[in-house]
Amino acid sequence: MSQYLLIKKVYETKPVDQTVIVRGWIKSLRQSKKFSFMVVNDGTTQKDLQIIVDGTLGNYEEVVKLTIGSSVEVEGLLVASQGKQPVEMQAKRVHIYCLNAEDYPLQKKETSLEYLREIAHLRSRTNTFSAVFRLRHELAQATHQYFSNESFAYLHTPIITASDAEGAGEMFRISTLNLDKLPRGEKGAIDFKQDYFGRETFLSVSGQLEAETFAVGGLGRVYTFGPTFRSENSNTARHLSEFWMVEPEAAFFTLEDNAQLATGYVKHLIKHAMEKCGDELEFLASRYAPENLKTLEHVMNSPFEMVTYTKAVEILQESAKTHKFEYPVSWGMDLQTEHERFLAEVYFKRPTIVTDYPKDIKSFYMKLNDDGKTVRAMDVLVPGVGELIGGSQREDNYERLTKRMSDLKMDPTNYWWYLDLRKYGSVPHSGFGLGFERAVMYISGMTNIRDVIPFPRTPKNAEF
Repeated sequence: MSQYLLIKKVYETKPVDQTVIVRGWIKSLRQSKKFSFMVVNDGTTQKDLQIIVDGTLGNYEEVVKLTIGSSVEVEGLLVASQGKQPVEMQAKRVHIYCLNAEDYPLQKKETSLEYLREIAHLRSRTNTFSAVFRLRHELAQATHQYFSNESFAYLHTPIITASDAEGAGEMFRISTLNLDKLPRGEKGAIDFKQDYFGRETFLSVSGQLEAETFAVGGLGRVYTFGPTFRSENSNTARHLSEFWMVEPEAAFFTLEDNAQLATGYVKHLIKHAMEKCGDELEFLASRYAPENLKTLEHVMNSPFEMVTYTKAVEILQESAKTHKFEYPVSWGMDLQTEHERFLAEVYFKRPTIVTDYPKDIKSFYMKLNDDGKTVRAMDVLVPGVGELIGGSQREDNYERLTKRMSDLKMDPTNYWWYLDLRKYGSVPHSGFGLGFERAVMYISGMTNIRDVIPFPRTPKNAEF
């Protein structure tokens, strides 16, 4: 009985002169009356398998009707190849699962990424997207591996929440109320007490606050890795309405500890990708980002520079005398991508961590410095994209945190449980957030975030 092998295993084991079974989709075809050459892939590897079908095969008349994208099972003898690949197959039997319909939209020709987003349910059949999503899988595995090795527990935080972790208000409301007949109170406001949860609820923008409760509350080190949602009406190549976030939180961590953890994580992601997805990275680099592999190796092998926000602004202002920036730089403003990339690519020429940002441009939960003007925040900047990670040491002082919330006119009753952490065994603690799609973009070299998530959700777009 012949052994069924994934095509990935065919190339790993190279069982030459053995009869095996493979299954997959046809990527290309050359046919004649005497022979048919089909290239098949099953999605497990970047490498395709060439199969030669002799015209004497019993169902050869059916084989010659096959088209690109049709699905088959082939039993045959693996032999050493005379071409680029080490092995090819001589078919003994071809079973046809599905002969593709004539209107199959993917043919052996150049297809734009924009068009492929319109048929996202089929784009994993292409070389580009099979590579991207195998890489995405490996980066997810690397994430769990890294934090587990660092003694972090994987925590599943709520997707439904009543609190805004970022305080920006860009949240999707959840409700089962009848929109045609909303219940209202005496003053005309919607009465959310009659809603499913008895209060106003939203899709989560971050699992950070809940992760803090477990880090400070007893587990010490936790991380979340799950879907988050932002209703920001932004149609850029770097924004999604639904995306995945990696958010570690650690008790007894200073900002410096946090920066070290982030540095190790970035390097681990790149190293793992290079070890597990070399073929994919080389293919994507050849098609979309020729310098990407060189950049990744530079980041993986470089020490990360650390500089305060104040010093970074001074550097940028001095550099503006000879370097033209689109946006002017002044203390108190958030740095733009062009500023971040200048620091990492031109000035320091290596990954850079900027710390101690003005409190007025950062979130309420960040620890206030003694100067009263800045907070213990950090952004990790990498050559090629700018900010990849944002994090901070969290405010562990009850009075300072409640004052900050009062200054921002936040309702403390929505955060009573979060404030409890500052009363019951409070300790210094820190954490960061990495948008997983941003990391996949960076390591793959893809330039649009819609091309690194299976089914992108953006303003006016919730197809599939």
